[in-house]
Amino acid sequence: MAAIPDSNTPSPSTLVASLLKTVEERIIPLTQQGVSSGSKVFGAAILSRENLKTLTVASNNERVSPLLHGEINCIQQFFTVDFPNLATRPDPRKDCIFFATHEPCSLCLSGITWSGFSEIYYLFTYEDSRDLFSIPYDIEILQEVFRVKGEETQEQVERRPLYNRTNKFFRAKSLADVVSDMTDEKERQRCLAEIKRVKDLYNGLSETYQEGKRSGVTTSSVWK
Repeated sequence: MAAIPDSNTPSPSTLVASLLKTVEERIIPLTQQGVSSGSKVFGAAILSRENLKTLTVASNNERVSPLLHGEINCIQQFFTVDFPNLATRPDPRKDCIFFATHEPCSLCLSGITWSGFSEIYYLFTYEDSRDLFSIPYDIEILQEVFRVKGEETQEQVERRPLYNRTNKFFRAKSLADVVSDMTDEKERQRCLAEIKRVKDLYNGLSETYQEGKRSGVTTSSVWK
C-alpha cells in the first residue's frame, strides 16, 4: 500500500507558504489562549490537498486532559465537529494534509496513523522542542519506551532514527526538509527566511508557557 497518493500534490513553495500562513493566522492565536492557561505550545491543522484550504485547526488543551495534544484535538474536531457526516467528510488519506507545529510525539503519531492521514509536515523538530522549548518528553518517551536495544553499541543505538518517517502508513517531513529539496536557490532562501520569521513568533509563546510552569500554574499533565 502506497503511503502518499501521487495526484493533487502542491509545489514545495506553495505548500510551505500555505502552511506558514496557517500557523501565523490560525494556530498562533489559538495557542496564545492555551499557553496563558498552562497548556503547551503545540498546535495542528488539517488542510485540503487540492487547494490547501484549512479544514480544521486546534491547539494543545492539557488543562482538560493530558491526552489533548494539539494533534489529537485537531483529529477529534475534524471527525466529530467539522465533518461528522461520513458521506461528506474529506478522505484523510487521499484528500488531506496533516500539519503539526512540532514533530508529533508517539501518542500523536499513532493518532494520525489510525486516522488515516498519510502526509505529515511539521515546523519544529523533536530537538527544537527539547532545546528551544524545554520540552524533552517526545524524544525521551520514544527512547525509553519504544527503542529496544539489541547487540548494537550505545553509539549505534543513538544513531538510529527514533521512528520511520517514511513507512507503509505515512510520510513525515519538516518544512526545512521540504525547502531543502527545492532547486531554485533564490526561492529556497526566501522560504528559509519565512520559516525563521514564523518560528521566531513562538518565542513569546514559549516564554509565557515557561513562566506559567515557574509560577505553579496547574494542568492535568504530569510531564510539564
